[in-house]
Amino acid sequence: MTRRDLPVRAGATNSLVDVAGLRVGHARLVGGGFRTGTTVVLAPAGGAVAGVDVRGAAPGTRETELLDPRNLVERVHAVVLSGGSAFGLGAACGVMSRLADAGVGFPVEGGVVPIVPAAVIFDLGRGGAFRAVPDAALGAAAYDAATSGGPAPGPHTAASPALPEGTSASDGEAAAGGGASASLPLLTEGTTAPDGGVGCHAGPARGSVGAGTGAMAGGLAGGTGTASAVLPDGTTVAALAVVNAVGSVLDHRDATLAGARYGLPGEFDHLVPPAPEEAGAWSPAGTPSFNTTIGVVATDRTLTKAQCGKLAAVAHDGLARAIRPAHTMTDGDTVFGLATCARPAPGHDELQDILAAAADAFSRAVAHAVLAATGRPGAPAYLDVFPSALRSRP
Repeated sequence: MTRRDLPVRAGATNSLVDVAGLRVGHARLVGGGFRTGTTVVLAPAGGAVAGVDVRGAAPGTRETELLDPRNLVERVHAVVLSGGSAFGLGAACGVMSRLADAGVGFPVEGGVVPIVPAAVIFDLGRGGAFRAVPDAALGAAAYDAATSGGPAPGPHTAASPALPEGTSASDGEAAAGGGASASLPLLTEGTTAPDGGVGCHAGPARGSVGAGTGAMAGGLAGGTGTASAVLPDGTTVAALAVVNAVGSVLDHRDATLAGARYGLPGEFDHLVPPAPEEAGAWSPAGTPSFNTTIGVVATDRTLTKAQCGKLAAVAHDGLARAIRPAHTMTDGDTVFGLATCARPAPGHDELQDILAAAADAFSRAVAHAVLAATGRPGAPAYLDVFPSALRSRP
């Protein structure tokens, strides 16, 4: 048995929060011209060592220079992933404010400065209004979802009931008057969209939530997905991906989800290749001209900033296995690598295993994002287009 063939299992939730200490919160706005959202990954107390790797030629990012191993700051306190293109970077300000209020950040004279890197996808106009974008208030709402473990009203909340997980409001659903103040954010943490598969019964929501609310993936509905792996020595590696790709997420030979090829035993056993007539009939229309896949990959081992950068780099290998083409001139593909340092530093061979698991986990997260996404006009769900891909159940 080679090291790359080591037996690996999914964590308890098959999600990023299987790396102990990490928390994930989503907030979204749908209606009144909005179809967008924000996802926050909160580091444990004391922060997480972080690195970043940017491969797309059109990135929208914040604080990535701090993660260069030559620069001062060693740890980050949160990572924000958001819709809204460059406008959506403002969501990180809301997370930063919440952390500062809690006394969490890099200590300086007079207080603390929270370190909150961010990356965004291009989803402008997906709900009808070009400037209907996440802001600091939505970032704060995502932070609140991560820390409270459930839905909470925010400054953009209408007096409307929350939508069940796995559903979306129609473009016109909003309180009278429209605009951000009359839109509905659905904040979720601790549940998953019903995409089936092993270990998908708990953890952060998947699908059309958070930063993936308005995402598209090669003409299909894109979204937010996550996956984890526990190595034989107990090391946990996990990924969260926001998939908004112009490239195809399908295997060109049979229209299966390309990322599902890297699934763990039982993870995607509820799927089969779709019927040839369904695969042959698929001809995506209206694919976006600007696009991006962003995400986080993390481990509980102790890594340096440079090693976290390498962790992020190999996650791009997983991205490119699950999306084709990737890293184009209109992509802003960006992945952050995090190490919570709860377990000792790995040796050479152990680091190799962590890197291999990270690439596979990111591929699997891409598949879960698309599989859990909710269809809408112009962006159908995968199983809406390929219903025969769902294996019959007794």
